[in-house]
Formats: sequence, C-alpha cells, structure tokens
Amino acid sequence: MLVRARAPLRLGLAGGGTDVSPFCDHYGGHVLNATINMYAYATLEPLDVGKVIFVASDLQKKFESDIRSEYEVAGDLILHKAVYNRIIRDFLDGRPIALRMTTYCQAPPGSGLGSSSTMVVAMVKAFVEYLNLPLGEYEIAQLAFEIERQDAKLDGGRQDQYAATFGGFNFMEFHADNRVIVNPLRIKNWILSEFESSLVLFYTNVSRDSEVIIKQQSKNVSDNKDQAILALQEIKTAAISMKENLLRGNIDAFAEGLNRAWLAKKRTAAKVTNSNLDAIYQAALNSGAKAGKVSGAGGGGFFMFIVNPERKMDVLRALENHPGYAVECSFTKSGTQGWRIE
Repeated sequence: MLVRARAPLRLGLAGGGTDVSPFCDHYGGHVLNATINMYAYATLEPLDVGKVIFVASDLQKKFESDIRSEYEVAGDLILHKAVYNRIIRDFLDGRPIALRMTTYCQAPPGSGLGSSSTMVVAMVKAFVEYLNLPLGEYEIAQLAFEIERQDAKLDGGRQDQYAATFGGFNFMEFHADNRVIVNPLRIKNWILSEFESSLVLFYTNVSRDSEVIIKQQSKNVSDNKDQAILALQEIKTAAISMKENLLRGNIDAFAEGLNRAWLAKKRTAAKVTNSNLDAIYQAALNSGAKAGKVSGAGGGGFFMFIVNPERKMDVLRALENHPGYAVECSFTKSGTQGWRIE
C-alpha cells in the first residue's frame, strides 16, 4: 500500500511580508495569494524492515536510518525529519513507524513560490491520510507552520502553509497569537480568464535564500525602523485595494497596486532586489508590461508580470535576452489532497 499527497504552489499577489512576525503580531497582516498548477508531491510507503528512509528525488538527497522515534533536525532533509518527529510525538505517543517518504517539487528551491512550506504541507497530508488523523484545513496549515518555523527553526511567514492547504484565491488575515483568518475569494470566470491571459511568470535562474531577507525585514521591524514599517503598511494597504480590484475585474487598477507594492517592498530590506532583477523588470515594462514583482521574499526566484494580452509575446521576446525562462501556468481551485493506492 502507498499513500500519496500533493499540495499546490502559490503566487504571492499582494501583502507578502506582512505575514511575518513581529509585524503581523503588532499591526496585523493582509495577504492576497493564489495557487497554481505546480505542485509538491509526497509518497509514503510503509516498510516491513525497521528502517526510516527519506528521499528527495528532485534534490538527489537521501537519508536512511534504523527506526527511531526522533531524529536530529540537522544536515540534509531537515524538513522530512521535522515532519516525522512531530507526527510521531503528537499523534503516535512516541511510537516510531518504519517507512519510506519520497518527495519532489515541480519548482526549484528558492523559487519564491513557497516550495519548502508547500512540501511540508504535502508530507503532513500524507501522514494525515495514512494515519486517518482528524485534522481540518486550519489544523494542517498551523501544524505545517509550527514544524517549519519552530521545529526546523526556518524563518519565514505564514501565508505559504495556508495557501497550500486551502488552495484557490484567498485573502488572508494574520494576527497576534497565530490567529489566522482565510477568506476564499469567488473570482468570476471571465476575470480569471483575463487574469491568466495577462500573466507572465519568469524564472530568473537564481535560487535565493529567503531566510536572509526575512531576517533583515524582521530585524528592521523589531528595531522600529520607520522606513521598513511604513513600507509594510503600504504593502498591507495595497493588498486590500488589489483584492477589491481583482474581484471587480479591474486589471489595470490591480497592476497599479502591484507596482506600488513592489516599490514599497524594495524598501523593507536591502537584498529584495539587485541589478539583475531591476534589468529584468525594466525590460518587461519597456516591452509592454503594466506591472511586475518578485514572488516571495525577493532576491531571485520567479518574477510575475501583468501585461496586455496583445503585448504578451513582445514581453516574452524581451525577456529572452535575460538569464532565465518563462513558465506557463494556470490557477487552481483545490488545496492539498491525499489518496491511497492499495
């Protein structure tokens, strides 16, 4: 018997950074995001021998050990170890189980699409399916957040786990004491089609470490640096207006908000952008893009642009002169899913 699970990656449309402590604890965060048809996958296979095996096939990394109830969260595949440790501790009273967990993701690490958090959600969902755990969407997302941020001690925000779990277009509110409200958005079909037609997703060929940028953003807020706090407030305000414009189908106004948010985001930390990203951004605007931003913390990964559909090919041709490649994607409505193969 095999158990498989998958979780969708997300595009951070607006509000990214306001879901990170301590900003969201003091001021509250607002995030607009949407999941796309790129996934993180996890397969859980029970073993008859007393072994635990973790395989990240996309990264070509493997961990194998005699069965234990807890593994040190260090070295390779720390997310796999952290998920296993928490499941054994919280749901099996410390009783270890022999298994092989194999994972892969359709986006590279450091893509800005929430790949690491999405992978944690997929692994948690596999255990939920295998052990018949009574966890709903909020519980799965919160558990994934705790595993990544507390157990694995990786800095980051909260939106990725909730996007991967719930799926679709969501407007999320983040408050103190880990209180999260996910508001699913009902986007009319014609608006969804127009938005997809207007979207260009471009991978910059740079895998960045989001932790470095997020740590700097958090430090700037903790140190009460006005520039960073005001910039995040602008990003939060933009998320509200961009949600409203998206629901109305006003793509031009949405694009204006996207540009304002990108300019504000660049003020939150020094490494959000660089000369390469600025050149890509300017090339896209010069060839007909209305707006653009890096998805995620910044520094590399995927750039997303809003363009007039009639000018889409012009933008794509201009981007061919820069390192990287365009990726076709569409939006999805479903969040994480798990299933059994007998």
